[in-house]
Amino acid sequence: MNALQRLAGGAATAFALFALTAPSFAGGSIKDRPEEPRRCTFSANAALTTDYVFRGFSQSAEGPAVQAGFDATCGRFYAGVWGSSIDFGYSNADNAYASMELDVYAGMKGTVGRFSYDVGVIYYSYPNHASGGSPIFGNTKPEYFEFKVGGSTEVWKGGTVGATAFYSPDYTGETGAVYTLEGTFSQTLPTIFGRITPTFSALVGFQKGLDDEYKDFPIANGKSNYTYWNAGLTFGLDKNWSLDVRYWDTNISDSGGFCSGSLAQCDERVVGTLKFTY
Repeated sequence: MNALQRLAGGAATAFALFALTAPSFAGGSIKDRPEEPRRCTFSANAALTTDYVFRGFSQSAEGPAVQAGFDATCGRFYAGVWGSSIDFGYSNADNAYASMELDVYAGMKGTVGRFSYDVGVIYYSYPNHASGGSPIFGNTKPEYFEFKVGGSTEVWKGGTVGATAFYSPDYTGETGAVYTLEGTFSQTLPTIFGRITPTFSALVGFQKGLDDEYKDFPIANGKSNYTYWNAGLTFGLDKNWSLDVRYWDTNISDSGGFCSGSLAQCDERVVGTLKFTY
């Protein structure tokens, strides 16, 4: 076969391939083709809550808090930052022991069959926390790292159960190794007025300190563990707005006014949160 014959054969092959693929573009431009999924997606959120409660404890002295966050997801990997106003007490009218929490987190999410998983790490920080004399933390540091492993699955239409385990080698207040277990359930309810999607959800958590520092702090009023729970309804509006109304409580003894004092309250309460996500 000479060079001319090889050239003619290549041209014929190229024409045949074009003929096979050409119908994909017939009747429209390339823009009509389905777009490939974006490699990375980004979202932001802002919220106003009547009381910032974390694992049964008020972080805002039972007062309102402003919150905001930003998330980036690239395939299975994600990272984000989230912040909230807090109230850990004041040394005087102008000097807060801590008035802001700032969390940074990253991890990996995915699905295996019917199960979804989430593995990650979280760093809880308090940028303007006083170095000493705090009414909650004394001379210890509130900042800490925490690792998490979680999974969930849909048990019936709209009904999901999940479980997450957290572990910190040195928990807040330098209280040593602590693990936390949480079980969750959520159920999507029928849409209201064609735009509002209500969801019922509940959570039960159990936390245990493995070192004596946990009881000495004390987090659970002198005990090495405690249980907390919540239940409530979230009303979603047009995928951007949501209103959450939730009941919180713990099994921590209120002896000496531990749970009903002026800071870090852990008795029963109802919390409302309005959130916007973009």
